[in-house]
Amino acid sequence: MPEQQMDRRTLLKAMAAAGVAGPSAVGAAPARAAGGTAAAQADIAPFTIEVSGEALDDLHRRLAAVRWPPEAPGGPWTYGTDRAFLEALIAYWRDEYDWRAHEAALNTFDHYTTEIEGQRIHFVHQRSAREGALPLLMTHGWPGTVWEMLPSVRRLADPAAHGADAADGFHVVAPSIPGFGFSGEPLEGTDIARTAELWVALMGRLGYDRFGAYGSDWGAGVTRALGAGYPDRVTGIHTPGAPPRARRPPATEEERDYLARAEAWSVDETGYQRIQGTKPQTLAYGLTDSPVGVAAWITEKLRSWSDCGGDVETRFSKDQILTLVSIYWHTRTIGTSVRYYYANGLGSSRPRRVPQGPVQMPQGYAQFVGIPSRSGPPRSFVEDVPDNVIHWSVFDTGGHFPAIEEPDLLAQDLRRFFRTLR
Repeated sequence: MPEQQMDRRTLLKAMAAAGVAGPSAVGAAPARAAGGTAAAQADIAPFTIEVSGEALDDLHRRLAAVRWPPEAPGGPWTYGTDRAFLEALIAYWRDEYDWRAHEAALNTFDHYTTEIEGQRIHFVHQRSAREGALPLLMTHGWPGTVWEMLPSVRRLADPAAHGADAADGFHVVAPSIPGFGFSGEPLEGTDIARTAELWVALMGRLGYDRFGAYGSDWGAGVTRALGAGYPDRVTGIHTPGAPPRARRPPATEEERDYLARAEAWSVDETGYQRIQGTKPQTLAYGLTDSPVGVAAWITEKLRSWSDCGGDVETRFSKDQILTLVSIYWHTRTIGTSVRYYYANGLGSSRPRRVPQGPVQMPQGYAQFVGIPSRSGPPRSFVEDVPDNVIHWSVFDTGGHFPAIEEPDLLAQDLRRFFRTLR
């Protein structure tokens, strides 16, 4: 619980940053914290986010004693995170940001933990008022954590409160991948395929024999693994992006432009994969010890990967950025989160474990093309779309984090896709 009484305005501001629906949730206890499907299981425990006062004091001491590197040459952000922006963000973190308000807002969601085959799993379980609603499993990516899913969660669980049909509600389950945020440290070998196995066990523990699945970034890989490996459990899968492009030389100017942009992105924006996929522990020491370091590492990705036109605060407020950074800082999971790249063999010569078999169940895609360099292949470059791809939407806004960048568009698209699969 907060150490000091919060005023209503502060709490509402925090709730908006965390994706909480509106004033009706103020002062309310987490829904079904004592009586829902999850809480009824003896091996599932309600969970409350609670950072100690000592941890907050330690953070503020560190923020007051920053050692800044020399300013880089060139224009802002040319060499990485811009120092002027970061100095302003850190000053806000030190002097104005209220973790207790955001902690309270996060706790208005229904959080639980359980242990599956030796791994501690944290998850949000937001149930629809309709008992027969379709369960929907939502898997985050990096560096988003479950934070990135929260603005979409209530839109999906309670569509009537957001101007949509109540019949389209879902029982939403949004777990934290092992090593991320409030889940425990991952066991060796916890990769995409292993995460899918854990998720199937989690959904079974919750009593969900059949469910839909959505995921972005690493979560898209987990979702496709679910679709390939568990056709008896999963009704359909939905991911951002487009179906795989044709493996042929480009035939049009639009296709050549797409390949040129994709190559430039690969050169300019994937260096982090090499270090996270080969030497994550070396990186972990600095990021776990320095709040400024982890803020710089994450903020650069929020800016580069979102539809912000180079100004990250047009998509994410300082409060939103610092809530994500604070989750990593207070849980000390930035180092364990980047191990996921190592586990999946990304950026290295180690073999990757690829789920066997094609996805044969219904699939849906949603392209968010607000970042020109990441707009995905044109339709002419996608040939022989499988018959089970029954849904393909294209939106001209949004980037790598659609669940938080464009929660209304994503929720609408998920409702449309799953409407015929309920």
